[in-house]
Amino acid sequence: MFKEIDVRALNENPVEMIDGRWLLLTAGDRNGYNMMTASWGMLGELWNKDVATVFVRPQRYTYTFMEAQPYFTVTVLPDSMKQKVHGICGSQSGRDIDKTAATGLTPVFDPHGVYFEQAEIVLVCRKLYADDLRPEKFVDTAIIEQCYRGDFHRVYVGEIEKVLVKA
Repeated sequence: MFKEIDVRALNENPVEMIDGRWLLLTAGDRNGYNMMTASWGMLGELWNKDVATVFVRPQRYTYTFMEAQPYFTVTVLPDSMKQKVHGICGSQSGRDIDKTAATGLTPVFDPHGVYFEQAEIVLVCRKLYADDLRPEKFVDTAIIEQCYRGDFHRVYVGEIEKVLVKA
């Protein structure tokens, strides 16, 4: 069971939540969805809205669902699940395997997205903006050499419409 809270009542360090615990980014609906491990992202305020910003490479299967759907979810799982779930969702494609079956996760179909029963925290986000990172816009070009092989992420900014925590 989950209870809904205000995003400002969330007692998590966002940097530790994203970089330390990692996220499961999911897009789609009961007719089809995919999830992927995300260890890059941001939470904050933009355009007078509470937002989550996520990054997806166009080669990722999740990209198809992010493009097609108006909502996405960001899930934080218990630390005990990190190795297995993120190992699969960060290295396997949903084009090739059923990630839900492989990870043992139980999907919850919200009217605005998909998340998982095992989650500790869920952010349900409505897409506000999407754009591609462009190499000519990098001020610190060393980042290109460190993080890219010619395939740049699409950035998605989503308004956090609902925050659920394990009750």
